[in-house]
Amino acid sequence: MRGARWFYKVNAIKEQLFSSKNLLYTNVAISISLSAVGDIIEQHYEIIKGEWEKWSPSRTRNMAVSGMSIGILCHYWYRYLDSKLSGRTSKIVLKKVIIDQFVCSPLCISMFFLTLALLERSNLSELKTEIVNKAHRLYLAEWVIWPPAQIINFYFLPTKYRVLYDNTISLGYDVYTSHVKHDKDNIKC
Repeated sequence: MRGARWFYKVNAIKEQLFSSKNLLYTNVAISISLSAVGDIIEQHYEIIKGEWEKWSPSRTRNMAVSGMSIGILCHYWYRYLDSKLSGRTSKIVLKKVIIDQFVCSPLCISMFFLTLALLERSNLSELKTEIVNKAHRLYLAEWVIWPPAQIINFYFLPTKYRVLYDNTISLGYDVYTSHVKHDKDNIKC
């Protein structure tokens, strides 16, 4: 009996979190949380390797805020994409994946660098240099990770679970994103 009650409570919470009323907040909270966790994992790895002295809460905060901006973008992107291309046929899913890679991926990468530039008070020249030197690494990684992941996302999941799925897959990508962003060895001036 206890297990059934617990199941109903969890299901009720899930329904509330993923309701149309709360979905934006849920998606943003998920994006903030997993972006922060990805950075914490990357910082821990850098500390173990001796590349970073100690955990930087401000760096994690900035990565979390970048997750917030991307979470908002993805929330509205998936709703828009699903409204314009409804259905789950192979042809529709393939169109969504291609559009997602050519439109949303560059937007997310740009939003990531712009958000962090604002938080770090970088000037326009520094932002441009960082995008030129680092964005291509993230975009290439996106082509490896996201097409197969998005096929599953667009074929099997309803719109309200897309950002949750996206962020679950993205945790590993967030570790890499933090690495690329904070990699001082590959900066050219």
